[in-house]
Amino acid sequence: MDQMVYLMRKVPQRSASALVELAQGEEPAPALQRGRGRPRRDPADAEVRQRLMRAGLEHLTERGYSAVGLNEILAMADAPKGCFYHYFRGKDDFAAQLIDAYDAYFTGRLKRCFGDPALSPLRQLRDFIAAAERGMAKHHYRRGCLIGNLGQEMGALPEVLRARLIAVLEGWQARTADCLRAAQAAGELEPHHDPAALAVFFWTGWEGAVLRAKLERSGAPLTGFATTFFGLLGARTSL
Repeated sequence: MDQMVYLMRKVPQRSASALVELAQGEEPAPALQRGRGRPRRDPADAEVRQRLMRAGLEHLTERGYSAVGLNEILAMADAPKGCFYHYFRGKDDFAAQLIDAYDAYFTGRLKRCFGDPALSPLRQLRDFIAAAERGMAKHHYRRGCLIGNLGQEMGALPEVLRARLIAVLEGWQARTADCLRAAQAAGELEPHHDPAALAVFFWTGWEGAVLRAKLERSGAPLTGFATTFFGLLGARTSL
């Protein structure tokens, strides 16, 4: 447990989300004001750490953990090796903190998508899928999901990260299951469906579709999976 706590150490959630938004080419939401009495961090150190995190997110979502060397991350971030070891114990610790940053960002996206009162629950899920496809298209389908990428490389990762990756996926599944329960309550989804099982099925299939989209450099696997998934639900409205 102590090792996991150490590996999960990270920057505040707000900063983590903003870093991933930048790496994905999005405009980060305005930062919260610094509270009184909180010690200031060295601006230069903070900037170097942000560059390292952003470089790691860009490299690992595109190429994966095993294919990226530390020197490549340092070169992209324009940072000396000493700075890296000031913030991270090593590449494995770096990966753990990137997982946390990505989860904070993605959970925020799910909250916004599934919390839009102007849209019905299934429309919220459809809009999430459409936004994800646009995000991949922006990078010509070269970047995928960090969690899915690392899951594919579990054999090259420290075992302590396995539980963290599973927990992240389970968190996303839980939010999706809540959305599907809301769809049942709204009459969009038949009561015989199991929202929790559907959420597991969705994320298992979605991560596979993202991988296939990277392979083919095309959004067709994403839209194909979405069409099939909503067809299984009996939902007729197109994306």
